[in-house]
Amino acid sequence: MENLDNLTEALLSAAKKAGADKADALAVSGRSLSIEVLSGALEHAERSEGVDIGLRVLLGQRQACVSSSDIRADTIDEMARRAVAMAREAPEDPFIGLADPAQLSIVRDASGLELFDPSAEPAPKDLEADALTAEAAALSVKGVAQVQGASAGYSSHAIHLATSNGFTGGYTRTGRSISAVAISGEGLSMERDYCGESRVFQSDLPEADVVGRTAGERAVERAGAVKPPTGAFPVLFDERISSSLIGHLLAAINGGSIVRGSSWLRDSLGEQVLPDGITLSEDPTRKRIAGSRPFDGEGLPVTPRDIVADGVLTGWTLDLATAKQLGMSSTGNASRGTSAPPSPSSGNMELSQGLQSREDLIAEMGTGLIITSMIGSSINPTTGDYSRGASGFWVKNGEITGPVNECTVAGNLRDMLMTIRPANDARRHLSRLVPSLLVEGLTIAGA
Repeated sequence: MENLDNLTEALLSAAKKAGADKADALAVSGRSLSIEVLSGALEHAERSEGVDIGLRVLLGQRQACVSSSDIRADTIDEMARRAVAMAREAPEDPFIGLADPAQLSIVRDASGLELFDPSAEPAPKDLEADALTAEAAALSVKGVAQVQGASAGYSSHAIHLATSNGFTGGYTRTGRSISAVAISGEGLSMERDYCGESRVFQSDLPEADVVGRTAGERAVERAGAVKPPTGAFPVLFDERISSSLIGHLLAAINGGSIVRGSSWLRDSLGEQVLPDGITLSEDPTRKRIAGSRPFDGEGLPVTPRDIVADGVLTGWTLDLATAKQLGMSSTGNASRGTSAPPSPSSGNMELSQGLQSREDLIAEMGTGLIITSMIGSSINPTTGDYSRGASGFWVKNGEITGPVNECTVAGNLRDMLMTIRPANDARRHLSRLVPSLLVEGLTIAGA
C-alpha cells in the first residue's frame, strides 16, 4: 500500500507540473492464481500479478484519462503531459469536477470491514487438491456422466486513490473460490449445471466436496428436461438467479440512465415500484462481503441507505457528475477503473425477506415455472419490456413434476416487480441478498 500511495502522489505531482488544474490518481496492484483440473489431472494453471495506474486531469471543465501498467518515473511524466494535451482538445462538460474538500470521507482505509484475509496465500498444490476433490465429489453422484471442469482460485488486490483536493486512501481485499460444472445424460439429452462458491476469507469457504457434490446433484436433477407448456403462469425466480431481476431495477435507477432519459423508471421517483412492505437497501459497510468498501471512487463517504422504502422509490444511484446534472447530491456510489472517469454503480443490496419458505411459495403457486438458470437477454431499458431464455422445473398442483428447458419468459418489469412475493432463503454471504421471488402472470413460450 505504501508503494501505491507513492505512485498516486507521483501522478498528481506530474499532473500539476504538466499544467492540470485538478487531478485524481488511482493505483491498483493485484495477484491471482487459478487452477483448473479435468479427468483427475491438471488442465490449466494461471498466475498473474502486476500494477496498473490511472490519471484523470481537469482543465477547467474539460477532462481526460490515461492509464498504464508501466510505473517508471519517465512514464508517469509522459502520462501527465499526454493527459493534459488530450484535455485541451476535449469538449467542455459543465458537470465534471472533484468533490468539495468538505465532502470527502474521513475514513481512508477498510479497518473494521474485514476485506483482507491475513492467512497465507494458498499454494498451487492446495488449490489443485481442492479442484480435484470437487471434481471427484461431482463424479460420485449417481447419474453424473462427466465433469466439464473444476477449479479453485485465490486473489488479492490493493487499491489506492488520491485527489488533488486532499483525499488519499486505500485498502486491500482478498478472494477465495471453488467451482465445478457437472453433466448428466448423453448426446442430445445432456444437461449441465454447476456450483460455485467464493468468500473473502478462506475459513468461510465451504468444503470442496460440498461444492462438487452440489454441482453433480443439480445436473442430475435436470436430466430428462422437456419444454413446458405455453401460456400465462406464475414464475418463481430461484434464489440462485433472483438477484438478476432486482439488477434490472438497479440499472433503471442508475444516474447514468436517468440523465440520458433511457430508463423505464425515469419519472418514478417517489412512486411505488415494489409491493407494500418491501424495502431494497444498500449497505457498503457489511463485513467480509466482496461488494463492501470504505469510500467510493471519488473519495466520498459510503453509508447505508434505503433505495426503495416500503415499496416507494426514494432515490437514484449517483456519482458527483450525475448528481450535479440532476440538481442533487452524490449518493457515494462512484466507481472507477484506471482507464475511465468515475461513473455510478450499485454495490451490496438487500431485499426484504418474506415470512414463507421457498417450499411454501411452490405449494401456493399451483401450476407454474421455477427458474434456476437463464440465458440470453432482451430487456428494453426505456420501456422495461422483458424477455429471457430460461430452464428449471415445472410445478403442478403445488408440487415439482420434473425439469424443463428451452423456454422463454416474458413480461414487463414494472408490472413484474409490483407482484413479487419474497421467500426467506437469501444467503447472507452474498453481496446481493435477494431471496427466491414469486412473480405472477408472466408469459411462458414453451411447447
